[in-house]
Amino acid sequence: MHISDGIIDAPVSIAFGVVAVAGVSYAAKRARDDLDDRTTPMAGLVAAFVFAVQMLNFPVLPGVSGHLLGGALATLLVGPWLGILCVAVVLLVQGLMFADGGLTALGLNITNMSIVTSLVAAGLVVLLVRRYRPSPRSIWAAAFAVAFVSVLAGASTFVLEYALGGTLSISLATVAKLQLGYHVLIGVGEGVITAMTVATVAATRPDLVWALRRHAAREKSEPLVPA
Repeated sequence: MHISDGIIDAPVSIAFGVVAVAGVSYAAKRARDDLDDRTTPMAGLVAAFVFAVQMLNFPVLPGVSGHLLGGALATLLVGPWLGILCVAVVLLVQGLMFADGGLTALGLNITNMSIVTSLVAAGLVVLLVRRYRPSPRSIWAAAFAVAFVSVLAGASTFVLEYALGGTLSISLATVAKLQLGYHVLIGVGEGVITAMTVATVAATRPDLVWALRRHAAREKSEPLVPA
């Protein structure tokens, strides 16, 4: 969902650039508490994986591409704060080295693909942890749902940005239809990949999955309803 330069006007791009800087700065501050000998190498692997899957993209609108996002996967494995940083670093490298996404649109891209997807994914994880005990089936289903919803959240944020400052000669209704329509399909693909990856890691090293660590911490305080 990379946005090129000029798709969104300067005032809106600057505003979301401020949002991105504030969000990444706050995430960097909070992520210090999450770094340890397990999460540090995992964060590097997650960033490399997200970088790889985001390089496969296709046009959705003039100057806007569609592809897997990776924010939900990063959040499920290393938590929202490290997840935001992982995806933001990927987007920065892609913009600087591969011209994938405009530099003036970097704040927009970080907001959509890093901050929004990670925070939405984390919110859904918290809700699910409060309700269900993890099992192989529930982990797969939860990871799929979290990834699917987070992709649509990121796509919806772009629609909002376009409504505020879009420069293309395309109606908002058409943009919303194309953006959300394509990202429903992308969300299904990302859901499957995220579910398979998280379920595989959970089966062998559950201590490396932030969502399961969150569950363990919650379970110590109060009983949960079985899945």
